[in-house]
Amino acid sequence: MMPYMTLGFPSMDASLQVVKAIAASGVDLIELGVPFSDPLADGPTIQHSTQVALEHGVTSRRCLEMVQALRASGVNQPLLLMGYINPILAFGAERYVTAASKAGADGLIIPDLPPEEAGTIETACRQQGLALVYLVPPTASPERIQFIAERSSGFLYLVSLTGVTGARRELSADLEAFIQRVRQATRLPLAVGFGISTPQQVQAVGRLADGVIVGSALVDAVGKAEQPAVAAAAFIRALQGNTEH
Repeated sequence: MMPYMTLGFPSMDASLQVVKAIAASGVDLIELGVPFSDPLADGPTIQHSTQVALEHGVTSRRCLEMVQALRASGVNQPLLLMGYINPILAFGAERYVTAASKAGADGLIIPDLPPEEAGTIETACRQQGLALVYLVPPTASPERIQFIAERSSGFLYLVSLTGVTGARRELSADLEAFIQRVRQATRLPLAVGFGISTPQQVQAVGRLADGVIVGSALVDAVGKAEQPAVAAAAFIRALQGNTEH
């Protein structure tokens, strides 16, 4: 189980409390969204959350400080920073990777970074011991899947549908075949994201893949709640099929 949460939403302190709450709920990895003004892979829910975070003054450096604060508070699950390439280049790619490692991050997910142009960041991640996780679209050819798999580390992020992030009523009918195609190309764990929002969908994907990523539905639950951390923990428990505690 790998939930996504935008750092700085609905406020900086609230997002820290949310991450700590979902960590305490027993998730396996946590994807931390680094706000950017043009999040091209994200749908309206996460776009809104990143805009709110930017209005609160959240920057790449603030996000790294928040990772450090989470580690200091006892969060020990792997933390992956999901962000776009422009802020990383503005920060300085090698400086960013080094700073992310020192802050306590375990990896990076950069959805708009083509593997062909990632040499500098790949080298820096190897030197710092960070995973660099690439996204695999459902439209990828076998040759493209093989290429991405050879460049990725940690796991592969399978995009379950063509389009942006956001909760969907149904999973793609082609998802199982897509997962099987990727399995033939790599021994890396496969995590599936985009459009997964209900316990039933989590269970269905969990039977096919190694990891399940849930983002927009969690962000939406947090944004509507008077007590974001409480709502986040309850949402994760429900996804796990545990509503008793």
